[in-house]
This record gives sequence, structure tokens and C-alpha cells, in this order.
Amino acid sequence: MKIQNYQNKMACKAFLLGILILPINLFAQSGDIPRLENGRPDMQGTWDFRTITPFQRPEALGDKEYLSAEEFAAFEEAERERRDRDNFTDTTTTGDYNQFWYDRGEELLEDRRTSLVTVPINGRIPPLTEAAQQRNTERRELARLAEGVEVRPLAERCIMGFNSGPPMIPSAYNNNVQIVQTGDYFLMHNEMIHNIRPVRLTDNQHRDVPRKWEGDSIGYWEGDTMIVETINFARDTAFGNSSSDMRLTEKFTMLDEDTLTYEFTIEDPSTWTAPWTVMFPMTRANLPIYEYACHEGNYSMAGILGGWRMLESLGQSGQQD
Repeated sequence: MKIQNYQNKMACKAFLLGILILPINLFAQSGDIPRLENGRPDMQGTWDFRTITPFQRPEALGDKEYLSAEEFAAFEEAERERRDRDNFTDTTTTGDYNQFWYDRGEELLEDRRTSLVTVPINGRIPPLTEAAQQRNTERRELARLAEGVEVRPLAERCIMGFNSGPPMIPSAYNNNVQIVQTGDYFLMHNEMIHNIRPVRLTDNQHRDVPRKWEGDSIGYWEGDTMIVETINFARDTAFGNSSSDMRLTEKFTMLDEDTLTYEFTIEDPSTWTAPWTVMFPMTRANLPIYEYACHEGNYSMAGILGGWRMLESLGQSGQQD
């Protein structure tokens, strides 16, 4: 795990009025963006997507989509205090990191939005279907077991997840992604988990075999926007409550040389009652991607399995206190 000290401010420099109904490629762009020899936007480099803007709109804010300047300042300060782990004094945080290790940022998005979720208009993820609720119950029961590593969650096994998704979402730390472009590929290298996701640009057909944890991604340009479509995930994905049938559509648009807008839409009828969309800006970072040695430091897995073996030796397998 690394500690970042740079203080790049998350900035959304486009005029975002009507953000909930307009696709990102309709926003005004600066003509002064770097381009490749083929004329396509050059998005290569490391991008930082830290923010403390809530993923979903807090229920207390109701239908309030944007904050006034005064509300914005007060809410930002309140969020900083709420998220500061050094302020946590109850015993539920035993074994957690203190604030020193977190790098989620200190600022809300400059457009004063109250959530990263833009669709539905209430700024909240749609309800789960009954099938998804049942699936989650079964997942929780399975997670209580430790018969072997294969039943443990993907993030716990350092395979996929956290803020790398897919899709990417701001989280506790390692909120960085490196983009590399070639004639045939658009590659995303997430610092979290240290995962590389290749997007094929010369293929219009998805591959179903073999299925991969990160799904199968193909990409194409729509004007200056890179659109990435991902399906065919291996079993239940690493993202939230999603299923292997999730369809993920991501859009990358450069607003200027140092600001990249990222938007994704999730369609998963077996999980959520309606599609939903998230949007936030990424800011160009001056530091490189650092190695995230998750497997090398994954002592929790040995502890979990060792604890279960101890319970088995005591004749308590199948029980959980």
C-alpha cells in the first residue's frame, strides 16, 4: 500500500447544469486537448479520482441535487469530520486503519452535486430485485464458511474489487488509474489490486469463453468519447451485488488536458429494478502508479482459514459465534 501526499484538486470544469439527463459527450470541451497522431484524444497517463462526494445522495437531502455555496462549505466540513477515522472511538473499528493510511481526499466535487449517482434522479441506486436479495442471503451464508479459499469474497482474495471494480469508484485509497492507448487496445491499469483491464478496439464481438473476473471489454470512439462495453463476467462479479449478467457501459471524455470525465451505466435486470448511472471527474496526477502488493500482505486469509480449521478440530464446524 502506498501513501500519497500530492494534493491534486478534483475539478469538474465543464458547466454541469442538466447533468442528470445529458450524456457526457454533449458537454462543451476545450479544443486544447492532447491528441494522438491519428487525431484521437490522448488520454494516456495517471488519473486521480479521489473525492468525498457521497456515492449515493444522503436520504436527509431528499431531492436536493445541488448545494448552495454555504451548504457546500458546511457539508464538506461535515464529511471530512465524519470520515476521519481518528474520530472513531467505538470498538467496532478494532483492527482498522487510522486516518494516516486513508487517501480518499478532502474535497467534494466542485459542481456541488450531492451524489456521484446521476441516474435515477434521486441520486440513489435502484432497489434490489427479489432474486438479488435471495442471492445476497446465500452469499452471506457462504461467506460464513471457510472450507477453502474458493468460497471467500474476491476482494478478500486480492483478485478483484475495491475501487478498481469494474467499474471504478472512489474509495478509501489507491484512487488512481493509468491509461495506455495503442492502435488495438485501450488499457486501464488500476493501482488498487494492481489489475490491468484490456479493452479491444478492433473487435465488435464479445468473447464468451473463457469468462474472466473483469468480464470481456470492447471499445469504440463516439466523437472524442471512448466508450467501453463489458459483459460476460465470470460468475458473480466483484462489484457490489451484481451478477455475471451485468452489462457495464463506461464513457471517457477529456474536458481539458488535465481533466477526464468518467461515466458508467450498469444494467443488470436480475439484480436491480432499473439501470443506473454514475459520473465523476478524474484529475491528471503527477506521480506514477505504485505497486499494490495485496497478495504478499494478505495475512487475513491464512488467519480466516486457520481459525476455521481450529473450529473443526474442536467439533464446531458449521457454527459461527
